[in-house]
Amino acid sequence: MSTASIETSPKSKRGATKKVSDPRKSNSAIKSAPIGKPAKNDVPPSEGCITKQERVLALLNRSSGASVEDIMEATAWQQHSVRGFLAGTVKKKLGLDLASSKTSDEARRYRIVTRRGR
Repeated sequence: MSTASIETSPKSKRGATKKVSDPRKSNSAIKSAPIGKPAKNDVPPSEGCITKQERVLALLNRSSGASVEDIMEATAWQQHSVRGFLAGTVKKKLGLDLASSKTSDEARRYRIVTRRGR
């Protein structure tokens, strides 16, 4: 059984008291998964889950490539998030060559360039 301290509120007009609980004894920080349902960490990501990164890489590996709008639709990301993913993850972290092309009538399209002879 936890003990709670009682203090008077300086702003109250009638000297009302308020109950202050000890945050170290809070049960909200310790929650267990319901019985019968696995916790999120129990299921490995390789069991049928397709990540957003895999979706984007599949779009970029197409011969026609993908536009920013295509990636936004596939991932529900905003435009700045797509551009950050292309620059930060695809180019820097994964080290893939990313080519972009633009015709006068279409939006810019990005695709992963495969290197031959390596």
